[in-house]
Amino acid sequence: MDFATLIEILGSTVRLSTPLLLACLAGLYSEKSGVFDIGLEGKMLMAAMVSGAVAFVTGSVWLGLLAGIAGSMALAALHGLASITFRGNQLISGVAINFLAAGLTVLVAEDLFGQGGRTPPVSFGAGRFAPIILPFADQIRPVPVIGPIYADLLSGHSILVYVAFAAVPATSWLLFRTRFGLRLRGVGENPAAVDTAGISVVRLRYTAVAITGLLCGLAGAYMAIGLSAGFGRDMTAGRGYIALAALIFAKWRPWYCMWACLLFGGLEAIANRYQNIDIGAFTVPVQLTANLPYILTIIILAGFVGRAIPPRAGGEPYVKER
Repeated sequence: MDFATLIEILGSTVRLSTPLLLACLAGLYSEKSGVFDIGLEGKMLMAAMVSGAVAFVTGSVWLGLLAGIAGSMALAALHGLASITFRGNQLISGVAINFLAAGLTVLVAEDLFGQGGRTPPVSFGAGRFAPIILPFADQIRPVPVIGPIYADLLSGHSILVYVAFAAVPATSWLLFRTRFGLRLRGVGENPAAVDTAGISVVRLRYTAVAITGLLCGLAGAYMAIGLSAGFGRDMTAGRGYIALAALIFAKWRPWYCMWACLLFGGLEAIANRYQNIDIGAFTVPVQLTANLPYILTIIILAGFVGRAIPPRAGGEPYVKER
């Protein structure tokens, strides 16, 4: 593998890991507050369909983005209503949201456009996020090593890619350096103590669920109008579940989340680049390389679920003592 090919794979890794990273951070906020959310997949799927449809109809990528966020936050509000207000089972609520989104997105897209549950393709410019070329990228490109890294790896991504990676230090600061983060983590560990201090557990958990909806909306919109050219049936392809596996692997830490998502994105980039991998006398078939991210998900869930300790109050509805 030459250096140019390595840069191409790393660039693809960054792009493919972006929706995983956004969804992983979304799950981090929710679970730090004590609300388990396996409905990340459904929120991303809903955001992708709504953003793709609105971007095509209006010709505005920004209206598509806002619509996608709104669609995701609507499902987040539904999850919050079921699990926080009515104290329902959080896992069942998340599964229900995934099933609802899987069926509703195809139904609405087919009813609106009649293209087999897809939205019509959108083009760069008004309907899709165009790549951003960083300053002096063309001038620096001829410089050995540094030039290709800056011009072809760091430059040339859509704005949501940079937003996703900027969200990592922002999340780390917000959760571990601010009063809001302290209270949010307290709600996930000991909600009774937070309530005793006169802080609303319900408000904090709804805030976390809203942030989850926002980030899943960005992830879904990126897939439809950033990474791809519109919405397709089940286009998230299990990325919400992979993001949950990355969250467990990262032990609910923002920076570790980034590296875990880059690992999953790298496996997908390698699978897309190499259909068959030759290892001496043995050839890895394309079916195996294409499923590497999902195989790693199973390995992580099997090996790390017992070792990674989630927030102590996670998954338990809070009942205020009288």
